[in-house]
This record gives sequence, C-alpha cells and structure tokens, in this order.
Amino acid sequence: NKHLHPIMELIGTIKKISPVQQITPTFSKRECVLLTDEMYPQTILVEFSQSRAALLDGFTEGQYVRISINLRGREWTDPRTGEVRYFTTVGGWRIEAATPGATQGAPAPANPFAAQSAPAAAPQAPQNPAPAASSPEEDDLPF
Repeated sequence: NKHLHPIMELIGTIKKISPVQQITPTFSKRECVLLTDEMYPQTILVEFSQSRAALLDGFTEGQYVRISINLRGREWTDPRTGEVRYFTTVGGWRIEAATPGATQGAPAPANPFAAQSAPAAAPQAPQNPAPAASSPEEDDLPF
C-alpha cells in the first residue's frame, strides 16, 4: 500500500529535554535534542506535541534512547517580503530506553531508516557539511 511508510527511528543520547511550552491555548509541545549514534553524529531536535509531551517524563539528559519519528513539512510565506520558505519538523511519537551495543548488533532498525531517509536527505546531504564548516551561513538562519 503506497500510504504505508516504514517506521523511522533515531537512536542516540539525549542531550537536552525542554520543559513543556504552551504555544497557544490549544497547542503545547516539548522538545528533546538527540545526539545520534552513527559514524557522523547529528544533533537532532525532536518535537513531542500535545499529549505526547508526557512521553519524555522519566527520561534524562545523557540517557541512550530510541525515538520513533514522523517528518512533517510546511510552507510559509513571509508577509513582509513574499518569500516562500519551507520548514520540516521531526515529530516524536514513541521513546524507549536503548542499549548502545544493541544498535550495532541489530542493523534491522537502522536499514529501513537509511533506505527511507536516503532519497529525502540526498538533496540536503551536500548542504549539511557546508554550513557546519562555515559559521557565517549558520548565523544567517532565521531560527
């Protein structure tokens, strides 16, 4: 079925967990920063929204975890300039404690993620190393 997507997961160490943020009267979120466990570790912001914010209770910074995620994208037009911008949110929907050695012994969870994310990440892959090597580009980001 073309509507079914493989489960995407991130595995790594929790770097930071934010308190719950009440964005509007009907929307709240909590953010978790994860340092991925891979050859080139990435610092990924994962957003847990609404009732899922409570999933982070009981987890602490420095803990090794596996987070199941969805990618959400949106288009935004700057009302001042008319420039169209695109944003991607990494939304967490499950988190569980993991064992560092287990990820290398169990490649199955990593392979579906790599297969799923490789085509989507391919256009961004050349861009990721460039901003990391060039601080001025990073400083120009509006967020």
